[in-house]
Amino acid sequence: MKHISILIPKGQYSIVNIAGSYQILNWANDAYFQQSRKKLFQIEFVGYARPAKDFQGYYTVNPPRTIHEVEKTDLIIVPAVHGELAEAIELNREVIQWMAQRYREGTRIAAFCIGAFLLAETGILNGKKCSTHWGHARELQEMFPEIQVQPEKIVTECDGIYSSGGAYAFTNLVIYLIEKYGGRQLALMTAKAFMIDVDKNNQSVFMVFNGQKSHHDKQMLKIQEHIEKNYGENLNTQTLADIFFISRRTLERKFKAATGNSVLEYLQRVRVEAAKQAIESNGQVADAMYAVGYNDSKAFREVFRKFVGITPLEYRKKFSRVSA
Repeated sequence: MKHISILIPKGQYSIVNIAGSYQILNWANDAYFQQSRKKLFQIEFVGYARPAKDFQGYYTVNPPRTIHEVEKTDLIIVPAVHGELAEAIELNREVIQWMAQRYREGTRIAAFCIGAFLLAETGILNGKKCSTHWGHARELQEMFPEIQVQPEKIVTECDGIYSSGGAYAFTNLVIYLIEKYGGRQLALMTAKAFMIDVDKNNQSVFMVFNGQKSHHDKQMLKIQEHIEKNYGENLNTQTLADIFFISRRTLERKFKAATGNSVLEYLQRVRVEAAKQAIESNGQVADAMYAVGYNDSKAFREVFRKFVGITPLEYRKKFSRVSA
C-alpha cells in the first residue's frame, strides 16, 4: 500500500486541488478494494501546521499530521498556491526543505498547476521537464532557468517528479498517477466515474496569447502595438524595420530579447489568436483566415496547428458557438 501525502502549504492554497485529488484517489481506492480486497493507497492530509488555515480566512484544513511528523511517504501531492508566488515561496521555506529531503530519500512528488513554483524552489527540478499553467510558464522559466518548462503539456513526468498544466488539469495527473500505481483499467474506471477526458494531453488549445509586455523597451512596445493593430495587413520584419527606422538585424535582436519571440513568431501568434476569436464567434474558418492576413489555406492551417495543437476545423468543432 502506497502512502500519499496531500500537502497543505502555508498561505493561499487551492482547496479544489486538495479536496478533488482526495476524492478521486479515494474512489479509486474503494474500487481497487472491491476487486482485490486490499487498499491501494493510504491517503493523508499533511500540513505545515495543525490546523492549516488559508490566509484569506476562507477555509481551514485539519491535517492529521504535520510535515514534522512525516519522515517517510511514497508520494507527495503539491496543490496550486495563489497570490504573489515569490511570497508563497518565502512562506513555505520549511515545506520546500521537507519536500527536497523526502525526494532525496526516494519519495515521488506531484505538483499541480502553479504548485510547480514551490517544487522548483527545492532545486530538484533543475535539468528536468515540468508542466505548469500556460499563463505562468514564462514566469516559471524566467525564475528558474535551469528547468525545461513544457508550456503545452497537460502532464509531465521526469525522474519521479510529476507535474500538470493549469487549473482542472490536475484531474488528468491524478488519473495518470492512478494508472501508475493501480493499472490502466482502474484509471479508466475512475476517469469514467468522474467524466475526465483521458485523451487530453495538450494545453496549447486552451492558451491565450497576450504578448510579453513587462519589459521596458519603449520602441519594441510600439512595434508590438503596431502588430496587434495591423496584423491583417501585409506585415513582415522588413516592413516593420522600415516603418520604425531601425535595421532589420537590430529589430530582430531587440525584439527577441524583449518578448522572447522573433518578429515573425509574434506576428503569427497575434494572427492565430485573432483567428481563434473569429472562429469562436461565427464558425467560419475561411473568413477568419482572410481577416487575419492569410490567403493560403495550407499555410494558415500549418501555423494554426503549430500554436494551437489542432487544426482550425478541429478548433471550430470544439469551441465555435455556431457548432455548439
